[in-house]
Amino acid sequence: MKKSGIHTIGRRKTAVARVYMKSGAGEIEINGMPADEYFGRPTSRMIIRQPLVTISQTDKHDFKILVSGGGKAAQAGAVRLGIARALITEDPTQRKALKVEGYLTRDSREVERKKYGCHKARRRPQYSKR
Repeated sequence: MKKSGIHTIGRRKTAVARVYMKSGAGEIEINGMPADEYFGRPTSRMIIRQPLVTISQTDKHDFKILVSGGGKAAQAGAVRLGIARALITEDPTQRKALKVEGYLTRDSREVERKKYGCHKARRRPQYSKR
């Protein structure tokens, strides 16, 4: 029993990726652009394809992704989580392979807030003895 489309969400820092997956030829479209055009860095391109490469399904699904917030690196991490969750929704038997690689773990690290009396979150003014 296959669904016509699957919708999942991936997050990383302040980036949020809404992933829509359907069967197709392996095209990934991010914010209306091809993935290779949206992500200029080769590492970001590699990151978003990792779940697909792990389970050898690089040309079975089409993805339409809407991503917002954060920087490009955080967006790539959010897209990776969204794609991995979509693949699990479609075929739960792939969960173990993706879980072992760490693609189903939400990276919860956030930027620490700035404290008063500090230049940054922890950097204090230089101490002067005289």
